[in-house]
Amino acid sequence: MKNYIVLFWILFVSASALSQNTVSLDSIISEYQNHSNYDWRAFPLGRYDEELPKERADFATGLLAKLDKVAVAVLDTSETISYKLLRFVLQDQIDEYTYKMYLNPLQADQGFHLDLNYQVRPIRSYEQALGYLERLKAIPYFTESQFKLMRKGLARGIVQPRIIFKGYEASYETHIVENPLESYFYSPFLELPDNISQKRKDSLLIAAKQIITDDVVPSFKKIKSFFETEYLPNSRDAIGVSAQPGGAAFYQNRINFYTTSKEYTAKSIHELGLAEVARIKAQMEEIIKEVEFEGSFAAFLQFLRTDKQFFVTTGDALLMHARDIAKRIDNELPAYFKKLPRQPYGVIKVPDAIAPKYTGGRYSGSSINGTQAGHYLVNTYKLDSRTLYTLPALTAHEAVPGHHLQGALNQEMGDSIPQFRKNLYLSAYGEGWGLYAEYLADEMGIYRTPYEKFGQLTYEMWRACRLVVDTGIHAMGWSRQEVIDYMSQNTALSIHEINTETDRYIGWPGQALSYKIGELKIRELRERAQKELGENFDIRAFHEVILSSGTVTLPILEEQVDAYIAKAVKG
Repeated sequence: MKNYIVLFWILFVSASALSQNTVSLDSIISEYQNHSNYDWRAFPLGRYDEELPKERADFATGLLAKLDKVAVAVLDTSETISYKLLRFVLQDQIDEYTYKMYLNPLQADQGFHLDLNYQVRPIRSYEQALGYLERLKAIPYFTESQFKLMRKGLARGIVQPRIIFKGYEASYETHIVENPLESYFYSPFLELPDNISQKRKDSLLIAAKQIITDDVVPSFKKIKSFFETEYLPNSRDAIGVSAQPGGAAFYQNRINFYTTSKEYTAKSIHELGLAEVARIKAQMEEIIKEVEFEGSFAAFLQFLRTDKQFFVTTGDALLMHARDIAKRIDNELPAYFKKLPRQPYGVIKVPDAIAPKYTGGRYSGSSINGTQAGHYLVNTYKLDSRTLYTLPALTAHEAVPGHHLQGALNQEMGDSIPQFRKNLYLSAYGEGWGLYAEYLADEMGIYRTPYEKFGQLTYEMWRACRLVVDTGIHAMGWSRQEVIDYMSQNTALSIHEINTETDRYIGWPGQALSYKIGELKIRELRERAQKELGENFDIRAFHEVILSSGTVTLPILEEQVDAYIAKAVKG
């Protein structure tokens, strides 16, 4: 009996010590999700100053210390994933401050002033109209704050290359108008809903004209002056981020972030890209033989870029093709997925204000038309660069089974995961899934001609080339022309798209790596599952494992699939 008492006492003391030295994961997640550095009512477009990133980094450092006290061994599978993801997110907040990323709010096709275009949405109520007016009134603070940050960036040598800003003037000059009624920011007031009284409509219109005249247009005039007299003259000539102070370390940090692992270097990714380019090119050569094209690989690419059969002449026609492809994919989804999202999605054109420097297509899960639905945006600008044979792959990637399916399911997971995981997007997982979706569309029979299959391969080749050129730019001293030549020699992308994509890679170090790295990992895991499970492999069950935990890092995804395989083998 005495021995039992001693044992009980030891267990009691151990449990007490454990409880005193551990912290609840739920409480840490709650603290993270409820933390805010500012009042949105005071800063309708957000707070922007150098103190904010430091506050976030300090907060993240404190939470990481608390996470160190969590008893990880007693967490269930979902809690363990939340624990690992929160550590990943918090570390990136610290890295943002360490590498002063907030001093560089520009990319070739994105930027602080371009983001203002997304504030323009249909107005559904009087309250929405008032909120929109408040955001318009906040534009002067927003722009001046960005100027202050970017001036500090210029002083520290944290600045984008000048070469990516060719044609950038369109991004701000379009908003410098004499008549406020012609402003893009006034457009939501042209169709106010009937649930707003005429008296209120009149007051809203007067206020909108005044704010656009006094606040919006002057802000864009200042943006023009800032870019043309301060920023662009002092932007750098070298295109690689390694040319910046601490640039090489920053690039490795971005490799780690965008691959969600620490197993890659610029050299290893470059070599992987070269191998993938060679593998995919061999498949492309087979299709050239299949269509009995007489000429070289380069001649076939030129044929694809110029023959009229591969283009339409109106934006509506391009949208119609995209919608047809999307509905054909919709029909195949039940055979490949156990669960489909409830949220619908639409196919719309890229807004004219941002189309010239925008990519060929992109998915947005936000409320663009005032309703909660996903949107597959198709760029109808410069139609002679929008090839029809690549449209099926683009649609599979951006809509279904790509970003919309994955993103909507992630949002619809209810209380099974914390809110921060619903809001989380990691490119290695999300873009890896999008590229895998292009591959999956081939199994679905979506590519109906050899040219469309070649389009899928050229999109895959495009992502493989990214491994080569992104590392070439930021670690190996490649010039912009070397990137353009390499892309044009190996993909059937239009020259316009190659130019816009090249500028994107220059301005956004590392992000382009995530697509192929993520897709290769998903395909590797699928091959592993097929090999281990043989005839018992179920594609719908496999996809359920990939999607059921929401956005995760690639190491977490691999753990999930290995656990699924082990359980299926035992079963």
